[in-house]
Amino acid sequence: MKQRLKALLFRLLGKDPEAVVVTFHTGPADLCRRMEEEIRGLVPDRRHFSATPENWPDLRRRLERYRIGLAPVLLTSEPNALRRAAFRLAPRKILAYNPRLERLHLRFNLASFLFWRGVPLDRVYLRPRWWPFPRRERTVTPEGYRVIEGRPCRPERRRIAVLSPYFPFPLSHGGAVRIFHLLRELAREFDIELLAFTDGGPPADLSPVLEFCARAVLVEKPRYREPRWSSLLPPEVHEFRSPAMLQAIESERRNFGFELLQVEYTQLAGYPGDVLVEHDITFDLFGQVFRRQPTLSPRWDFFRWRRYEQRAVRRFERVVVMSKKDAELLGPAVPTAVIENGVDLERFHPQAETPGQRLLFIGSFRHFPNVAAYRFFADQVWPLLRDKFPQMSVTVVCGADHLTYWRAFADTPEPRPEERIRMLGFVSDVRPLYVETNLVLVPTTVSAGTNVKVLEAMAMKRAVVSTPSGCAGLGLLHGHSVWEAESSESFAAGIATLIADPERRQQIAHAAAEHAARNFDWRAIGERQRELFRS
Repeated sequence: MKQRLKALLFRLLGKDPEAVVVTFHTGPADLCRRMEEEIRGLVPDRRHFSATPENWPDLRRRLERYRIGLAPVLLTSEPNALRRAAFRLAPRKILAYNPRLERLHLRFNLASFLFWRGVPLDRVYLRPRWWPFPRRERTVTPEGYRVIEGRPCRPERRRIAVLSPYFPFPLSHGGAVRIFHLLRELAREFDIELLAFTDGGPPADLSPVLEFCARAVLVEKPRYREPRWSSLLPPEVHEFRSPAMLQAIESERRNFGFELLQVEYTQLAGYPGDVLVEHDITFDLFGQVFRRQPTLSPRWDFFRWRRYEQRAVRRFERVVVMSKKDAELLGPAVPTAVIENGVDLERFHPQAETPGQRLLFIGSFRHFPNVAAYRFFADQVWPLLRDKFPQMSVTVVCGADHLTYWRAFADTPEPRPEERIRMLGFVSDVRPLYVETNLVLVPTTVSAGTNVKVLEAMAMKRAVVSTPSGCAGLGLLHGHSVWEAESSESFAAGIATLIADPERRQQIAHAAAEHAARNFDWRAIGERQRELFRS
C-alpha cells in the first residue's frame, strides 16, 4: 500500500516513481570512468545516467521527470560547476568519491566535512584523546613480546642492544640496509641483541639477522588511531609508544645484560638509550616540505618535529649522524659522531654497461619523499623526455606494499600508468637492475640524511642524475662524480645530455666508483661504529 501511494504521488508530480542514479563527472576523466563503473556494479538494478560538462545542458532537461536516488560525485580541490549542480539537485543523495576512489555518503556531520577536506576515509572517524564525545576507534597497544635466540654468546664479549622501528630484513629500503650491515659489523666484536617492532606477525625470514645477532626481541607495533594533527608530539612518535617495548628493554637489560642501547631513528628517541642514530635530521626534512608548501599543516609538522627533536637529542650521550651537514644542523651543543651510510663493495661491484637508453629509479614508497620524487619525475620530467627519446624506458623499484604507501601519501589510487615506465614492488636483488641500466635517477624534491641508493649506483659504476638534496652529504661534485639538477627542465636536460654522450657518462660513473671505494665501504664504517662503542 505504501509503495502504491508513493508511486501515485510521484505521478501526480509528473515524475517517474523509480529513483535513478546520476553519476557526475566532476574530475579527471579516468577516475570518473572508474567511479561510474563501480557504481554501475554496486547498483545494477537502477537506471543510470552520466553527467558530463558537455552533455549537462541537455541531460538536465531530461532529468526533470526523474527522481535522483543517488548522485556520485568526485571531490577535487578545484571548484566545479557540475558538482555544484549535483548538490543543488540532490543534496541528501550525494555519494562522494575522493581521488583515491574511496567513497562516503555525505551528511551534515564532522566525518563528511573531513572527507570533503581530503582526509582519507580510514581517518575521518578518528578523534583526539581529549575529544569529549564518544569515539568510534581507539589506539590499540599490543601487550607482550617474543624472544628468539640466535647465535651463542661468548663470555669475553661485551653485550650491546639495538632498538629498531622494524626488523631489518629483507633489505627493502635504505634504513634496513644500514642497520643490517652495521649489525653484522658490530657482531665482529660484540654480542648483539636486536629489539624490533613488527607489523602484525613476525617477519617471514629471521635467519639472515640471527646469523650474527645473539637474540632478537620482537614487539608488535601499536595501531595509533588518532588524527595526525591532534597532538603536540609528532604522530610518528605516538605510533611507536609501546609499554610492551619499555618492558622488554627493562627485562632484557637484566636478562641479556647489555651495557649500551643504541636507538635507531628519531621517532624512537623517547626510549631510554645511550646512542641515538639520526638516519636523517627529521625537522630538516619537514622544514624543506614547509618551504615548498608554506601552509598551516606543513608549518605545524615542522614546528613539532623541531621542538621534539631538538629536545630529544640532548638526552643521549652520543648522536650518530650521516654527514657533517647533519652534525651542523644539530649544532655544537649536541655530542655528534659522523658515521656515514655505506655500500657493500664485495656485492655491488662494477660491471660493464651495455648500450641503450634505460633509466632506473629506486625508492621505497614507505618513505614519503620517494613518493614525492616519483611524482616530480612522472609529472614534470618524463613529459619533457618521452617524445624526444622514443626508445627510452624507466624502471621504478617502489618497495613492498607500494600501493598502500602511495595511497597514504598521494591523492590518487595508484601511479598513473605509462607505457614505458615499469613499476616493480619489492626486489630482493637489485644488482641485475643496475647492470641493465644506463643511468640512475634520484629526483627527490625533499630529502634528508644520505641516500644508500646513490652509493649502490656509484659502486656499480653507473652515472647518477640527482637533485641537490638527493646526493647531499656524499661529497660529490657536479659534472665530475654526479650530475646535479633541481628544476624539471634542468633534470630532463641532464638525462638527455648523459644519454646522448656515453663517454661523459662513463667518466662520471668512473669518478663516482672511485669515490665510493675510498669513502663508503661498510667494513671501514663498521670499524668507526665499533670504536664509538669502545669509547
